[in-house]
This record gives sequence, C-alpha cells and structure tokens, in this order.
Amino acid sequence: MKILVINLMHLGDLMLVTPALTTLRKNFPTAHLALLADKKLGDLVQHNPNLDECILIDKTFADLVRTICDLRGKNFDLVINLHRNERASALAALSGGKRIVGYAKPALSLLFDEVLPNPSIARHIKHGLKTEYQPGTQHQVHSHFDVLRQACGVEKIFDDGLQMEITDDVQRAATKIFRDNFADGVKVVAFNIGASWLTKRWLDSSFAECADILIDRGYGVAFLGGTMDREIVNACVAKMRRRESPLLKIFTGEFSLAMLAGFLDNCVLFLTTDSGPMHVGVARNIPIVTMFGASPVPGFYPYDAKDVLIRSPEPCHPCGEHICPREGDDNLACMKKISVAAVMKYVDELLAAYGQPAKEIPRVHGAYQCRVVDC
Repeated sequence: MKILVINLMHLGDLMLVTPALTTLRKNFPTAHLALLADKKLGDLVQHNPNLDECILIDKTFADLVRTICDLRGKNFDLVINLHRNERASALAALSGGKRIVGYAKPALSLLFDEVLPNPSIARHIKHGLKTEYQPGTQHQVHSHFDVLRQACGVEKIFDDGLQMEITDDVQRAATKIFRDNFADGVKVVAFNIGASWLTKRWLDSSFAECADILIDRGYGVAFLGGTMDREIVNACVAKMRRRESPLLKIFTGEFSLAMLAGFLDNCVLFLTTDSGPMHVGVARNIPIVTMFGASPVPGFYPYDAKDVLIRSPEPCHPCGEHICPREGDDNLACMKKISVAAVMKYVDELLAAYGQPAKEIPRVHGAYQCRVVDC
C-alpha cells in the first residue's frame, strides 16, 4: 500500500501533521508512507522516522505541474490532504490516487472521494452586512485524527505529540554555538517575538522588560526568529536596560529550522508568540509561555501540558484579524493588557518546576492540553 499525506502551509501547520504520521505508520506498518510539503520547510520533516519518502515542492507553477506528473507516476493508493488551500487541494485532486480524502476547496472537492470539514479552522459567516467570526472548536491535531478515523479506516489513534527530528551533526553544531556564547552553568531563556500577524505580537517593550528581569537574575537571553524579524528584534533590544550585557545574545535570522530545534534543546524555557517556532519548541520538549491575542485558542494552542498560554479576556478575542481594527488605547488591547507581571509569574513557575535544558526534561506522553490562563 502507498499513502501520500499533503500539507503545504506554514511551519506550524506542518508540525501539527506529525502526530497523524505516527498514527498512520502504526496502523499501516508495511505501507510506503510519503509526505508532500514545501521545500523551505524540509528541515521539519526530512528525518521523521515514520516517513519512507519526503517530497518537497517549490511554489512555482512549473514545479506544481512537474509534481503532479510525478505523483501520478507513483500510483498512490491513498492520498490524504491535510490543508484546505488551493495548491494542496489541486495536488491531491490531480494526484491520480486511487482514493483521495481530506480537506478541499469546493471546486476541487468534486475530484475527492471523501471531503471532511476542518473544525479547527475559523469560519466567517455573513449576516446581512455583518460578518460573524467563529473560531475553531478543537485542536488541529484532533481534527487530523478525525480525518484518519472517518476516511482512512484507522481504528486506533497513537498520539505521541509533535515530532521533529534532527541529525547528530546539527545537534552538535547547535550545542557548540550555545557553548561558544554562554558560559558553563548559565541557564538560557529563548525569546521569539515575531509572528506572521501583527495581532499575534506582544509588545516589544514588554519583551524587553522581561529580558531585563531575567538578565538581572543571572539568566542568559537568546533572541531567535527569522530574517523577517530582525527589525522588530533590534527595536526591542534598543528598549532594554541590559542591552550591553554579555548574557544577551541575538541569533535572529542566523539559524535554519533544524539549528533552531537543536539550540532550543539547550535552553530552559521558550517565551514566544503564537508562531511556527512555538510549535517547534513543543516538538523539542522545551517549557513554553506564550501570549495569544487575535489567535483562536482551541485550534492552535501549544500541544503540551507543561506549557502556559496567557490571554486577555477582551470581548473581541479572538478576532482572527491580521491588523487590529480598534483605535486609540483600544488598539491591540488584547496584547497590551497582558502585563509583564502576569507573564513573569508563569515564567517563574515553569523555571521552578523544570529549570533544566529541554533535552534533559523527561517527556510525558499523552498530556497535551496546555494550561490556559486569563489575565
């Protein structure tokens, strides 16, 4: 039997597919299991032990056509599409698979054998001139499991949490970078302050204050993130009292996704927005404190019970808006009202409970509901 799983969205979306890969492998141990994903995210899945094949694709039209031809030649028995965007739906629909199931755009759904709703994704429902935003109702991991149960003949779910494997060479290189920048015995808190939406970003002044507090206590602080985050990280660091401290290091835009994972293994806590790196942190077992503004909590909370999600109970939360429509003091109120004191309370709790590098913390399988607190 040959099975193809497709997910062509963002970093976090791909990480949330990994529990489904574990379940497929354990239900179909002799199957050829392949995953189709974006080439730029290959680090996340290339070494996943459940996969026999990882097919990576660019976003160009030429590569799309080439990939469709290649897929049709592979003769997959089962194609499972786990994201409802146009490109993934088209690839699934035109894959030539004997059975095609999962999420799909309406026009392309006609070429699927079975289409399922994704209850994790928010919906916009029109009522006359008004549009009502309805957030998802369950975690994305659980929605993927529903697809496997209802459309793929899976009877038993094996939920081992999020998974991201890296090579020994990458692990050694990441550890060397860590040791070259922080003295022996220094415990390091990683910061990720960027996010794809402005409404997912906590205030840079608040991140700066947290960093100063941690450095005053003797902790190292490492700013992570991609090249697109350099400007906001520089603005944040400029607001710090301890910006000249040797305990502060900036790696923004310097790490591959694999190197990010290896570096987090050496840190004791991850303070992050709702973002792709947050889900990488979950997969690498680091304790997480995260702040949710516009993001709907049920669908995309950090999938680990030791993590803490903080939100401000604004009447418009969650809105799903990329840019806050409110003006004046109410602009980004959902983030402004999450105080430094509230965040540091849970940072301190997790540091007291764990306080060791992530790679030394035992994993607790089956405990994936994070703690959600209102401040």
